[in-house]
Amino acid sequence: MSPVSESAVTEAVSESVSGHVRVASVNVNGIRAAYKRGMAEWLAARDIDILCLQEVRAPDAIVRELLGDSWHIVHAEAQAKGRAGVAIASRIEPSATREHIGDEYFETSGRWVEADFAVNGSTFTVVSAYVHSGEADTPKQVDKYRFLDVMCSRLPALREASDHALVVGDLNVGHTTLDIKNWKGNVKRSGFLPDERAYFDRFFGEEIGWVDVHRSIAGEVDGPYTWWSWRGQAFDNDTGWRIDYHMATPELAALAGNAVVDRAASYDARFSDHAPLVVDYRL
Repeated sequence: MSPVSESAVTEAVSESVSGHVRVASVNVNGIRAAYKRGMAEWLAARDIDILCLQEVRAPDAIVRELLGDSWHIVHAEAQAKGRAGVAIASRIEPSATREHIGDEYFETSGRWVEADFAVNGSTFTVVSAYVHSGEADTPKQVDKYRFLDVMCSRLPALREASDHALVVGDLNVGHTTLDIKNWKGNVKRSGFLPDERAYFDRFFGEEIGWVDVHRSIAGEVDGPYTWWSWRGQAFDNDTGWRIDYHMATPELAALAGNAVVDRAASYDARFSDHAPLVVDYRL
């Protein structure tokens, strides 16, 4: 890792030598479990300005206790205990927050939270999102498609309302064959279904026009993967999926750099089955 030193307050971020705002996204697979496995040590070393979490799976009081008082926190807790939950923790105080995607059906699902920030005279909107994992030919998949449908409406609205907009998180879809090591064995599995991938064609195509930041920086290479099963030798063999994203409006994507997957050094050093995806934005 090569962290960029940045301040914990809005003024210093705006005037920092680097001019970067560092945004990290990670599905923690339960924040209490992640902290027991060493998440605090990773976070202390990374100089993150905006931390987006998915699958928090903890009450709000626990989230605030673990992260500490140095963060501004907006947390959309799922009504179903022990499920989902998304949060944005920031060194920069947000000017406004919204705790669901806008469809009442998902209001208490803990899958979408938004925060607006004022940075160098611009409005910067950040979303932490956790798309359903789904299951082919079940009601779970119906809910996943409904959520992706709402995203198709929300993304253009975000772009219209802000100077810069960014959606990050565990979106639970590998867009192309580069995004899954064993894609041939998963063509009928939720996460790589043709209908799911078609949504991402829309997100990153002419219709909606957002940019897959990590892919644009990494280029046309396998991965880099962000999720590996706990089971078997998936992590050791790098048999992973790239399902964690930074999706940005084109103007913001042009300001992105230094995209890094913080893959643990070894299986037993992981604090989640997902690795953080960290990107600097020159705002």
